[in-house]
Amino acid sequence: MYTKKKHWFNWHDLRWLRPGMRFKRWIILIVLGTWLGVTGLEVAIGPVFITPLWVQASRVWAQIAVWLDMASSTVSRSSGFLMILLGLATVAYAIRQLLRSVAEVLFKGNDSEFFDYYLTQMRLRRGPKVVAIGGGTGLSTLLRGLKEYTSNITAIVTVADNGGSSGRLREELGTLPPGDIRSCIVALADAEPLMKKLFQHRYGPEFSGLEGHSFGNIFIATMSEITGDFETAVRESSKVLAVRGRVLPSTLEDVTLVGHFTDGSTVEGEAQIPKVGKRISRVELRPGNVRPPEEAIRALQEADLIVLGPGSLYTSVIPNILVAEIRRAVMLAKCPVVYVCNIMTQPGETDGYTVSDHLKALADHLGKGVVDYVVANVSELPSEVLAKYEGENAKPVVLDQEAVEAMGVKVLTGHFATIAEHVRHSPLELAGFLLNLIQ
Repeated sequence: MYTKKKHWFNWHDLRWLRPGMRFKRWIILIVLGTWLGVTGLEVAIGPVFITPLWVQASRVWAQIAVWLDMASSTVSRSSGFLMILLGLATVAYAIRQLLRSVAEVLFKGNDSEFFDYYLTQMRLRRGPKVVAIGGGTGLSTLLRGLKEYTSNITAIVTVADNGGSSGRLREELGTLPPGDIRSCIVALADAEPLMKKLFQHRYGPEFSGLEGHSFGNIFIATMSEITGDFETAVRESSKVLAVRGRVLPSTLEDVTLVGHFTDGSTVEGEAQIPKVGKRISRVELRPGNVRPPEEAIRALQEADLIVLGPGSLYTSVIPNILVAEIRRAVMLAKCPVVYVCNIMTQPGETDGYTVSDHLKALADHLGKGVVDYVVANVSELPSEVLAKYEGENAKPVVLDQEAVEAMGVKVLTGHFATIAEHVRHSPLELAGFLLNLIQ
């Protein structure tokens, strides 16, 4: 099979030197300024050990400067220093104008916005490598905070959802459920607010056939059909929203979550498990021998921090670690593994659970001694908020610290609760607290 030979130089690489780009003039000026500065060094202090090309060029100009000066070596030396200053000033001016040319295109000439963006991106790129595992609202809350500290984020998200818009698309189109993926992409997005609203927009009854679907779900499902690959669809959708980090499904295979209850009964489907109203003993994936994306395993191996949760314990967090290779990578991780416990219990899933109950459930599916830290909220909630949640059969998760420490897990507490329509973790408070563990 013939393959095109790759050359070290490609004329196509010079397309940025085309007329009208406003780059060439400043690049030429940078070269001339550098030349002037080196020539000044030759005049002021004598031969400089530099590349042969610069030696020849600078010494010719240095000799000309000396001939023109002729008065004395002192005058010659002062001329050299003047040339150095002029060279530096020329280079600085050219670089400034070159950056302005870029800012004019990308930021409509707003220099300060350009430099702020550049500095922010450099700071985020130097941030720690964090892998967050979960799904749904809980994980997206954490991601919104993490993206303010680092862009080296990998979100590993469950694809076992079979309810709502995701379930319908899964059944009708045969695609993997995009709902949790969409929420995490939007959470990590660096795009304009309007684009975020567009991806989260949910169609009403006036849109026949689309009612209940979100635009983002349909977009990802359509992209999956176009590319023929769900992983590529997620990657391209992430580019549309300029995501800081990356979002990966825990597996690219069609899986069903099965719930097993303490009375011996079972039920299939992530959406059906909480509806049964019985105490859950364990969950499993069918089929059970599914593979994760290679990028997910590599991210876990290179991580500085692995975070499990927050989110629905049995239907968002645990399904990811049921993928054998992901479970093994978390168990063998050399970095801290942290579980962020939910603030409130979840009806039909974690009724009456304490913090240690959450950890026991994790240990049953992940293995003992894997989780190093648990993060628990100790904020007092207003009575009206508690009353509202009691009407939904939900209560604050109780921190039984002695039981947790007896399991060999370190307890980390803080005031993370923020109240809007629901009680959630404060994204910035939680993310900053977690990153302090490794900084």
